[in-house]
Amino acid sequence: MYGRKPVLEALGDASLVVDKVILADTARGQAAAEILQAAKAAGVAVQRASAHRVKVLAGNGKQDQGVLADVVAPRMSTLAAALAGKRPPSRVLLLDGITTPANVGMILRTATAAGLDGVIVPRRGVAALDPMVVKASAGVAFRAPVLRCGTAREAAEMLVEAGYGLFALGASARSSVFDIELPQRAAFVLGAETAGVGDEVGELVTEWVSIPMPGDVESLNVSAAAAVLSFELVRRGTAR
Repeated sequence: MYGRKPVLEALGDASLVVDKVILADTARGQAAAEILQAAKAAGVAVQRASAHRVKVLAGNGKQDQGVLADVVAPRMSTLAAALAGKRPPSRVLLLDGITTPANVGMILRTATAAGLDGVIVPRRGVAALDPMVVKASAGVAFRAPVLRCGTAREAAEMLVEAGYGLFALGASARSSVFDIELPQRAAFVLGAETAGVGDEVGELVTEWVSIPMPGDVESLNVSAAAAVLSFELVRRGTAR
């Protein structure tokens, strides 16, 4: 998380655990003093670093304002651990090739709001869970049920082996997301912004589904499609 106001809000949020704050050595004045005071009150360590280092860590040199914070994500786990647990997730999203941080962040916010059991965010081929994703999620990324694995293909194989139905969103699919019958455990693949679901994952898909669009529009933004899907699961009462 970066920026003075977001970091101050995180330090003042009793529901969040802040591991540390990194403040640029050029940061001075009232804003820096407020952050130091808030960190001290919360018992959080503050490290000083060069302004360049802060920009590199934040990944957004224009908006970091010389400060960032590492915040613990309590619901983050590995996909392997979730599948091996006593109560494996029943409804999950799998991100495949989504590289725009804003889309990943908005999907995390939507899925969390809808009460889905997990969003699988592979370490490779998908936007990193960095401050830009956190900002796009409006901070919800810290509370999102994020499940990690190496690649989307690896996740798809693990899900199929565990008995999940694997449904992929595709604009040309004949089956409607509103009509399909779902098994007890189902995973929904959301593909890249332009290329869609990749072939490596596509060959493992149980069924392709689409969102009916009577209007003259070819497709929805992937985060909008995720919202439609997530709240269709809420409507069915099967989000969890």
